[in-house]
Amino acid sequence: MKEKISLPLARRIALAAQGFADPAPAGTIDRRHLQRVLSRVGLFQIDSVSAVVRAHYMPLYSRLGSYPMALLDGAMAGRKRLLFEYWAHEASLLPLELWPLMQWRMRRARANDASEIYKGLAVWAEDKKTFIDEILQEVRSRGPLAASDIEGHKGKGGWWGWSDAKHAFEWLFWAGLITTHSRRGFERFYDLPERALPASVLDLPEPSAADAHRELLRISARAHGVATYADLRDYFRLSPDDTKKGIEELVEEGALLPVTVEGWNRPAWLYKDARMPRRIEARALLAPFDPVVFERTRAETLYGFRYRIEIYTPAEKRQFGYYVLPFLLGDTIVARVDLKADRPTGVLRVHAAFAESGAPPETAAYLTEELKHLQGWLGLERMEITPAGDLGPALLAAAGPDVAASG
Repeated sequence: MKEKISLPLARRIALAAQGFADPAPAGTIDRRHLQRVLSRVGLFQIDSVSAVVRAHYMPLYSRLGSYPMALLDGAMAGRKRLLFEYWAHEASLLPLELWPLMQWRMRRARANDASEIYKGLAVWAEDKKTFIDEILQEVRSRGPLAASDIEGHKGKGGWWGWSDAKHAFEWLFWAGLITTHSRRGFERFYDLPERALPASVLDLPEPSAADAHRELLRISARAHGVATYADLRDYFRLSPDDTKKGIEELVEEGALLPVTVEGWNRPAWLYKDARMPRRIEARALLAPFDPVVFERTRAETLYGFRYRIEIYTPAEKRQFGYYVLPFLLGDTIVARVDLKADRPTGVLRVHAAFAESGAPPETAAYLTEELKHLQGWLGLERMEITPAGDLGPALLAAAGPDVAASG
């Protein structure tokens, strides 16, 4: 008979798996803390929007508090790098030890397998082999190289347009023939893996595709604590067949335990080493692409939190705002807040705040405190609050006289 897990316990298991049951760091936050978070979450999703801060910086902040962003920058490049970029759950930063586990995806990309993530790019590349080879040769001879360095450059194939050059770089990146060497702002500089990554990583044995899928699912299960098939598959965007077989193997070896979760109408599995804390005392703002919420169905079934990104929604049709961060309090998402880091004026602008159903009375006070911490971490001089949304007026009141009203 399957073990039955209550919904509150499932939330606590999930948050513990993501590092929210770990003690707060004492003293300076360093690479050990970064590695501890990485061992929990397995990846940081990358996104270009910088309305507050680029998304890959936020998961560390949400779990550790204020840390020097240079810590993550240093882990992304250079001889002491800990991370590489590749397609996992969208574009992601991954621990170096996962490089061998992604080789199957790179092999499929080199075969131009249109079933693997980037279907449009596979179609584009079908008759562009010569051009792609020319771009690879440019990286080989001139790298590290940004895609913008090729714009207007005359090669064997004639004048290289930006669009085609960018496509070629992306195909080569997808195929694992080049990788991110470093970034300038948000622009990637590409180089050959053997020049950008440590030899100790490149020399690791390459597992079979089946073994790699199983290990990726194990990482996914560890990061979830308790999960459905869709959750496990989504973390590294695996195919249905690869996921089904991998889950079966992990169940057989005892790494995944079939369970039922209160209110879930789908099968679920508990990771064998999942922690089951009696309390979670988290207090954190989450990026829209944090693993806690990036699978929207899971966020809704686990936390009762319906979440959609409205960046591309016309302003007049937005329900909550342009760049909305969920607010986690205890083991529940209790509010959401539309934020903008206005760096030229040094202001953290709170455009609106909304309470979730059942949010406790102290939500505004705790959220205000977190916003002040965020302001400090971002190096902004002050905060201004527009009393919009059902929580906006209470947030402004809780902020005190040193925070100005706006709007």
